[in-house]
Amino acid sequence: MARATKKSAKGGAKARDAIALLKADHREVMDLFDKFEKAKGGDRKAALAEKICQELMIHTMIEEEIFYPSLRGQAEDDMLDEAHVEHDGAKVLISEILAGGPDDPFYEAKVTVLREEIKHHVKEEEQRGGLFAQAKSADIDLKQLGEQMMRRKQELKSQFESGEMSPPETRTFHGGELSRGKPFDSPQLAA
Repeated sequence: MARATKKSAKGGAKARDAIALLKADHREVMDLFDKFEKAKGGDRKAALAEKICQELMIHTMIEEEIFYPSLRGQAEDDMLDEAHVEHDGAKVLISEILAGGPDDPFYEAKVTVLREEIKHHVKEEEQRGGLFAQAKSADIDLKQLGEQMMRRKQELKSQFESGEMSPPETRTFHGGELSRGKPFDSPQLAA
């Protein structure tokens, strides 16, 4: 099992197992959150927020389409169910961030809360006894799974870059009715 990310001469990632691929995604998005936090200027923050959302949309899709189904019946169902719900919570924030901009009220707060949700999700997946540990113990070919996930990831990146990527799709949220009100203490929304 490859422990470190290896790069080809062209800069693309070589085949790696599913866990290494997902962990590399986790590190990349947390690095983007760090850059967002330090960024100055609305344009830079907007570009970073869009990149964060792109990476998370692709990551959640490869996990939901390929990784999680491979674990069903071989990992704790409760953990898989929670992971799906955590993804859906993140997708709601991703949609809000992508629909807004740095001048919108609560924009930076939404990115900050998304960061905290993702940090929690990563911890649960990577901790001792978490989904990654359970995947390593399961009867799954993690290298083959990683190759399949990498192919899908490249397809999704192409879709995103060409503007063909669909909005995030929730799988566990079913459109519970909400009403939208103004925050109690936001002078920005008083108009």
